[in-house]
Amino acid sequence: MIEYRTPYYLAIGLLGLLIWSLDFWKVFYRPQLHFSIRMSSVKSKDWLRLLQFVLGVTSWLFLSFALMGPRKPLKFAPDSVEVNDIFFVVDVSRSMLADDLPPNRLEVAKAKIRDFIKLRPTDRIGIVMFSEKVFTLLPLTTDAGVIDQVIDDINVGNLGGGTNIGDALGLAVARAVDTETKNKVIILLTDGVNNIGNMSPIQAAEMAQKYSIKVYTIGIGTDDSARIPVNNGVFGTRYQVIPGGSIDIKTLEKISELTGGKTYVAKSEESLKEILDDIQNLEKTKIHSKGRIVYDEIYYSYLLYGVVLLFLVECFRRFRVKEYL
Repeated sequence: MIEYRTPYYLAIGLLGLLIWSLDFWKVFYRPQLHFSIRMSSVKSKDWLRLLQFVLGVTSWLFLSFALMGPRKPLKFAPDSVEVNDIFFVVDVSRSMLADDLPPNRLEVAKAKIRDFIKLRPTDRIGIVMFSEKVFTLLPLTTDAGVIDQVIDDINVGNLGGGTNIGDALGLAVARAVDTETKNKVIILLTDGVNNIGNMSPIQAAEMAQKYSIKVYTIGIGTDDSARIPVNNGVFGTRYQVIPGGSIDIKTLEKISELTGGKTYVAKSEESLKEILDDIQNLEKTKIHSKGRIVYDEIYYSYLLYGVVLLFLVECFRRFRVKEYL
């Protein structure tokens, strides 16, 4: 699709064509008699004069089209986008291997986190995982390839056996505070109760509140008893039954209340998807500034064609075929 920056300039080109045509056919010139040895040969070639006129008109049409400023829109380029900083704080304690959300809670969480991130290509994503210890698995980044690879590394087994929600949330807050982004969000996903650490979950939430960092909390797991694998013995994988409904909902609700977020409970893969979709809608990225369209300016070639063709026609008129009346 072609757009025109100055379509009204077409009148200038057509006016030039009219003036040139009147000059070409000598409309306002008084007849004059010239004697030349070439006179008879020129008059016998009316077709050559007609060809010159057609080429001249073509050149003026090229120039008229160029004056209209034709251009093709290539793409929309926003001047600036308001980017969100989103930290996922993920529980990797052994209970996250429970199979009440098949194949287990952690694998379901990883799959849904990956789906969530795919819908936010302009946001910066960071990941903190925790058990007894806390660890920044991924600093904030927009690199989709790196994010996808790092999600595979969210695993159980290297950070001890406790559930250190307070320190994990505090670490995410500290990471978020160091950025200049206005909208900062933490999504905390756990299936347990804080039982270790230097900072309590409420203290971490108060710190998030101080810096206007919103925290969404998600408790994952069913109310029924679930099994976690213990080891692969001679007789195959052995399981340990853990009690259901062990999520500290009251603390999660207090965290969200203090920071302006929401608390959810995911008892199935589908409910976790719906929860993250809800957060997705609540934290939409907004483009505030006006954008610009990148154009391919195509008038240059038509301007060049018109100028060159008109120059050749005029040279042919003046020097190669002399005009006589």
